[in-house]
Amino acid sequence: MGRDAAEDLAQETLVVLEEKYRHVNPIEELLPLALQIVRFKMGALRRKTVRRGEYTSISVDDVPLPDHAAGPELVFERSEMRERLRSAIGEMEERCREMFRMKLEGMGFEEIRRALGVQSINTIYTWDFRCRQKLLERLGGSWDGSGEGRKQ
Repeated sequence: MGRDAAEDLAQETLVVLEEKYRHVNPIEELLPLALQIVRFKMGALRRKTVRRGEYTSISVDDVPLPDHAAGPELVFERSEMRERLRSAIGEMEERCREMFRMKLEGMGFEEIRRALGVQSINTIYTWDFRCRQKLLERLGGSWDGSGEGRKQ
């Protein structure tokens, strides 16, 4: 317990003695009473600090902050993948490029169906599947460039 907390406890004990035990005058009774009050106050303070987690808290200055920025390797991998995707999508037919554009804009399959003027949503599902397969083939059979990536 720090000096400030000890001073606060002593002050609170004196306040309790002054307010509630004004009638106790002999030092032989006053000293044990004061020690009893301090003991209760210390127990209450400890329970409060445990409840608040102050014993297990860590100073903000002691905690290293994680760097969420992408490392140079990840930046390079992403730029390579982006270039591979641009090249592969650029070589695809107009319908597939348009569907990928709409999907990247956040459009759902129903919105794409309406935008392309198609009657059945199953047609859009089929086109999407075929376009993704063609894109996967143009990327060499994988999304990560290893040739062993996940098939979609």
